[in-house]
Amino acid sequence: MRIVFIKVNMMYSKGRDALKPLIFPIIESLTPKEHDIVFYDERIEALPDVIDADIIAFSVETFAARHAYELAAGYKRDKNRIVMGGFHASAVKDEVMEHADTVLVGDAEDTWPQYLKDVSNGCEKREYISGNTCPISFVSNNARCYDGKKYLKLGMIQASRGCKFNCDFCSIKSLYPKGVRKKDIDEVVREIKNSRERLFFFIDDNLFVNEESARELFTAIIPLKKKWACQISLEIASNNELLELMHNAGCIMVLIGFESLNPKNLELMNKSANLRIRDYEAAIANIYRHGIMIYGMFVLGYDYDTAQSIKDTYDFALRNHFAVANFNPLMILPGTELFKRMSTEGRLRYEKWWLDDGYRYGDAMYYPTSMSCEELMQGCRDARFKFNSFGNIIRRMLGSGVNHSGIFNSTVFLLINIISRLEIHRKQGKALGERK
Repeated sequence: MRIVFIKVNMMYSKGRDALKPLIFPIIESLTPKEHDIVFYDERIEALPDVIDADIIAFSVETFAARHAYELAAGYKRDKNRIVMGGFHASAVKDEVMEHADTVLVGDAEDTWPQYLKDVSNGCEKREYISGNTCPISFVSNNARCYDGKKYLKLGMIQASRGCKFNCDFCSIKSLYPKGVRKKDIDEVVREIKNSRERLFFFIDDNLFVNEESARELFTAIIPLKKKWACQISLEIASNNELLELMHNAGCIMVLIGFESLNPKNLELMNKSANLRIRDYEAAIANIYRHGIMIYGMFVLGYDYDTAQSIKDTYDFALRNHFAVANFNPLMILPGTELFKRMSTEGRLRYEKWWLDDGYRYGDAMYYPTSMSCEELMQGCRDARFKFNSFGNIIRRMLGSGVNHSGIFNSTVFLLINIISRLEIHRKQGKALGERK
């Protein structure tokens, strides 16, 4: 069979921040050799007007759902099959099924091979649901599916799936409710060693599953002498021994979800790890002491947020010289406890914002309690634009020694800030699927 696999973009315009999607080599490795499979990543390349294939498969995120449905309708023929998977398909499979012949829910390792086998035997089902228990196997950063595609020069590594926490806004827990599955460390080391890139990123939602496994992983990758970044919880900030080990293993940046400066908001979102940190600024200073830059992430618009608290959050991020920061209006993602709560309370501005003609990127998806929708949208927009102004980029770079400690850190800092600035201006206020 001829198969086309598409990573869908949320807009027609091409971005500059596309990273290698790990789903490509995973699907490639799971597809029997007798099938001819082609991969397209719409974030960086144009799609054909017409696709001649037996199966057209889409990897769909919620922000790209509307566009994926448009593409599926355009490519559908009497004799081909449309199949959709990804986080959105797992969250709202009944909706996705209206636009696809088959929906794959959860991990691909057990759903994709069975689907292909059933298609070959003429007995495919409407849905395939993963047990999300399969081993996480080796993934090559040099796989054939990446050939000819221009991604950022950044290797992508996954050491685990799932998160030990249960934040109510996060879609990860809804996809992996049973907890965290870890890849064998020897396989992780082999992936990093085989990667052509000098710098790589752990895509794990939280690399700190526990101290024992973190220590084992960091120790194992020290000899590889590569640089890396990861998402990790703030609880590591007081662990000097672990921070030193991370630095020695090549960590140059950590992405940390600070989410809110207000403990009442943290309680509401069930962000237990942050509630145990009494002094954010002391925690930040300790991470800097170990030579690691910080990418701070904030969720703005919870019930105890105000227009002033958004400004305070911006000031906090600027004052602490974060290498990068996200100021996101609270995103109400389907499948999460937050979505259920907002729907029950009648606070959703759109029944399904990802399909609504009126929604624009950066809009409030719900009605805040302590400010207007306009104040939330404008506050986040202002924070994004001001934080990423050229003057503030230079201020932040020079304000913390770690942001310009050596050519490598300085180069990474400048590149990520330039790309972040370009992407913010490209996306802000645009409709999903908009051509202009």
